[in-house]
Amino acid sequence: MNTKKNLVKVFTTLGVVALGVSTTTVVANADMVYTVQSGDTLSSISYKFAKDNSLINEIAKDNNLSDINQLHVGQKLLIKGNGEIAPLNDNDQNVASQNSNEDKDAAQKTSQSANLSSSEQAAKEWIAQRESGGSYTAQNGVHYGRYQLDLAYLGGDLSPQHQEEVAQQYMQNRYGSWQAAQAHWMANGWW
Repeated sequence: MNTKKNLVKVFTTLGVVALGVSTTTVVANADMVYTVQSGDTLSSISYKFAKDNSLINEIAKDNNLSDINQLHVGQKLLIKGNGEIAPLNDNDQNVASQNSNEDKDAAQKTSQSANLSSSEQAAKEWIAQRESGGSYTAQNGVHYGRYQLDLAYLGGDLSPQHQEEVAQQYMQNRYGSWQAAQAHWMANGWW
């Protein structure tokens, strides 16, 4: 595939030179950190870089993905410009860590912006601790995150901020308050 690209570049350059016009072609094969978006699969990511599914296994292996069917919105994958995958180096890990911290800060701001009373905040935190130990990445079957929401509710966006927003909406629509949701949990073992 790279040979075809190079041949096209050579013929394009020769054709332009034959017409008396000079151009310079710059080919960037720089490594990049790809951030997983809502709806991405390894197949779609492979297609973005190789125009086929040839990179699926390389992406999974080189990024230590234990389940090729499970990607998380915001997850970072390092992809070489020529389609080869490489493990993240220390600098890339720092970028990923910084983005993770930004997600947590955003989730905290979302939680605070709901203007919950201390008793409502306590009930919300109680549910989060019972459901996931407070982890935004906990998973139990089709339930995911801090509040163990159904993956269908999250619509592919597993970010902490989105989990906070969806949990708030779910609570409001179903129970009307976090204290009512906690009372339901205590009576039934789920919310």
